[in-house]
Amino acid sequence: MNLNKINIISVIIPSYNEEKNIKLLFDDITSVLKELVSNSKLELIFVDDGSKDSTLLEIKKLAEQNSFVKYLSFSRNFGHQKALMAGLNAAKGNCVISMDADMQHPAKIIPQLIEEWEKGNDIVYTIRKDKKLPFLKRLSSSLFYKIINKLSDVEIEKGTADFRLLDQKVVTELKKMNEMHIFYRGLIPWVGFKSMGIEYQAEDRVYGRSKYTFRKMMSFAIDGITSFSTKPLRLSIYLGIMVALLAFIYGIFVIFVSLFTNLTISGWSSTITVILFIGGIQLIILGIIGEYIGKLYMENKNRPNFIIKDSNI
Repeated sequence: MNLNKINIISVIIPSYNEEKNIKLLFDDITSVLKELVSNSKLELIFVDDGSKDSTLLEIKKLAEQNSFVKYLSFSRNFGHQKALMAGLNAAKGNCVISMDADMQHPAKIIPQLIEEWEKGNDIVYTIRKDKKLPFLKRLSSSLFYKIINKLSDVEIEKGTADFRLLDQKVVTELKKMNEMHIFYRGLIPWVGFKSMGIEYQAEDRVYGRSKYTFRKMMSFAIDGITSFSTKPLRLSIYLGIMVALLAFIYGIFVIFVSLFTNLTISGWSSTITVILFIGGIQLIILGIIGEYIGKLYMENKNRPNFIIKDSNI
């Protein structure tokens, strides 16, 4: 680690109901970055995302004892991506590292991230390789990356985590983005710059449980797809054309049978089936359009992305 190149390194840690992990994570980070601590070149920024437990209290205890510990506390839970945004806005380092507070992002590879940055990489991202994940979790993750890479205009490597290092110039560009539905996993490859990935094995969670429920993962996926592409709208056009073509062909078939054969077509079941099918397609298309219109509506309100109720910055 070349201390001459480093003015200060910022580590951003979004935290939500992680009271038992805060001190453990602090000890892990300071033990692997003790050289930075002793030379006053480390800045730890905890972002309390409206925790309902004693997470903020634990952070404040560390801040009272260590001047390099900073914190921001939201007035309510605004979400992980907003917490990252707040941390990036506050960070002063000439490189910024983001990691979760659940102890699954191993602090021991932070020096490796810094080494790759010193070699000239502006973005050093991490790729989770964990065979211990449940089958359904691995399947849903794999589908997420396949779908988003097919439907969006950016390429996101499978397994990419929010555990990464960003050079100051990348952070400067990200600070210009004030989107309501922010999606950093897509936004960071979108801005470009020289990047490389490092594989890691996730650590076992010591305390607490995952905050990403299936519903939140679905919402995250939809935000990712609709934030970077209008392909779903185009697909809805193709789907509408296909359904209209099938309906036209079926109409010709019905006329032919009525005029040139003695067959009797049962009207009720076929009619109901067609109506339900077309109605379902219409609802899907309306849902896609509504998602984009809803995003426009929320963006035009121009509300703040988060509200900070307490901070020592």
